[in-house]
Amino acid sequence: MSASDTTAPDAMMADIGRGIEWGQSGERERARGLFAELWEQIGPDGDALHRCALAHSMADVRDDVREELAWDLRALEAADLITDERARQAGLASPVAAFYPSLHLNLAEAYRKLGDLDRARDHLRRGRAAAGELGDDGYGKMIKDGLSRLADRLAAGPPADVIGWIA
Repeated sequence: MSASDTTAPDAMMADIGRGIEWGQSGERERARGLFAELWEQIGPDGDALHRCALAHSMADVRDDVREELAWDLRALEAADLITDERARQAGLASPVAAFYPSLHLNLAEAYRKLGDLDRARDHLRRGRAAAGELGDDGYGKMIKDGLSRLADRLAAGPPADVIGWIA
């Protein structure tokens, strides 16, 4: 591999990764603060890959399901604008199509929590349809298992603590 075949580290993706680590280690408020700063840097019209990764990550550290849903919808909108070439430039090994199962899983779960079971089922269907793009690694298994568990929860009907969807 020549030097021209390698990609430079993507500083924004590294910062987003740091926030993800904080969120996963229980420092959700710290992660939210970093993500808010990064969102200001990126802006609503900034790099679609950065917007997608950041919005998807911000959704994971929100305490209000409506806010979580809003961030995941931003992530989905940005994902539609990312090319595989752009993902490769950032050092990602998977194609953009592999982003969709997780995005749809999170959207389906948020809609389920809000009691909008039709939208939840639609995103579950879309997530399952895209799941073939996932690898046979731990991440792929985690997302596929999540889709299966969500299907079971949806089959059981609305959650007992439904917040209620207000359009």
